[in-house]
Amino acid sequence: MKKYLLVSYIAAITLLFNSCARNPVTGKRQVVLMSEAQELAMGKEGDPQIIAQFGLYPDSALQRFIRQKGSEMAAVSHRNNINYEFKIVDSDVLNAFATPGGYVYFTRGIMAHFNNEAEFAGVLGHEIGHITARHSVAQQRNALLGQLGLIAGMVISPQLAQFGEQASQGLGLLLLKFGRDAERESDRLGVEYSSKIGYDAQQMANFFQTLERKSAGTGAEELPSFLSTHPNPGDRNVTVSQLATEWKQKLNLTNPQVNRNTYLKRIEGLIYGEDPQQGFVESNVFYHPVLKFQFPLPANWAFQNSPQAVQMASKDGKALMMMTLAPGKTLQEAASAVLQRYSLRVIESQQVNVNGLSAIAMVADQQPQQQQQQQQRQQQQQQVVRTLSYLIQHGELIYHIVGVSGGNDFNQYASVFTNTMQNFKELTDAAKLNRKPERIRLKTVTQPTALNQVLRQYKVPEKRLEELAVVNGMKLTDQVPAGTLIKVIEQ
Repeated sequence: MKKYLLVSYIAAITLLFNSCARNPVTGKRQVVLMSEAQELAMGKEGDPQIIAQFGLYPDSALQRFIRQKGSEMAAVSHRNNINYEFKIVDSDVLNAFATPGGYVYFTRGIMAHFNNEAEFAGVLGHEIGHITARHSVAQQRNALLGQLGLIAGMVISPQLAQFGEQASQGLGLLLLKFGRDAERESDRLGVEYSSKIGYDAQQMANFFQTLERKSAGTGAEELPSFLSTHPNPGDRNVTVSQLATEWKQKLNLTNPQVNRNTYLKRIEGLIYGEDPQQGFVESNVFYHPVLKFQFPLPANWAFQNSPQAVQMASKDGKALMMMTLAPGKTLQEAASAVLQRYSLRVIESQQVNVNGLSAIAMVADQQPQQQQQQQQRQQQQQQVVRTLSYLIQHGELIYHIVGVSGGNDFNQYASVFTNTMQNFKELTDAAKLNRKPERIRLKTVTQPTALNQVLRQYKVPEKRLEELAVVNGMKLTDQVPAGTLIKVIEQ
């Protein structure tokens, strides 16, 4: 045993020694368990999964804009030898993220909250910095060495995590949370890269205030908010402001670009908040106008919606539900596919009617796979994962709604699962079917006055004044000069 441990230790040391690579930013050697070729392959493999999960925002002009600015910045970065891809995904959550190998994604939610090109460029440089400094690779190393698991957006118990992982597909790449040292380094690189292409990096510091104000009111969303995945390293605004001044002097930037009006005109008409055609929640009911169905949500549960799945989780992390499309042309084929996908053993199954729709209801337990006898005995002492599935035929599609909990908790949540599943039905309400999204619209201030007065002039409801102040990167008491463009939200 001791000899085996010694050999294993030497092998591990040899692996780490042989896995050292020079960091492109610092020039120092660091331990990584992934070659650059593997890193590039990981990003390429994850990209279609991310796009399938969230979709690209259908605005070709905005997509060209992020590609153009990203390419300019990548050319002056510490890793200008790799091919970068820059995309805006169709999510209203305020976030931006980078994955290994040169892939950078902005949500339309964060695009709606920028108020000039310089803010946009600073965050874009920050995300490129995560790639050039190989932060994602370092996080992958830490995950491997520490045997850390990654689960989809919601915080659920480890025994239920696999269901979230399978629904989320490539989301593990997105949810890497960088440490404060990595954030400091990316802030520094964001200032450097955006300054080198002529922007005023001071605006990046201003945007962090918007992020902090916005994050104070966030709830459960399909992606974590920016400050959730990018922890504030402390004194961020002050540090970025100082770095911006230094780079202005170093590059002799006497008139750095801000381009406020140019940016605002680019995003006029941008969808703001939920796109009703992708599904929306009202009075604790989820409606999907395109697929024409509705079902109630459990009270006080976290909720996420994406093109591939609707996910719900209890706040205590002991139960979750998901709705996805099931494979197969018949209910029986769909049931078999679900059992195989999740390694489920049927406890009971029956044909049911759900508001006039044919369905199969199944209670099933998850089976441990490829375990030795000793491991099986240990498994018996742990809580089994139990599921309730409804497979519902609606038109030519079959929907799979699954509720998941530990065996000891199943009876507590069974009625919650059943209430959602039994109340799935066809959507016929014309008002819901024809719901239009809210969009960013621009207004010109006609006379100098406080922002709150300007917003009231454009009939912004009192309960949304603070929200619109954050969207405009201002305070309600700020004086707004005549001729200023401001954002309002209209259909």
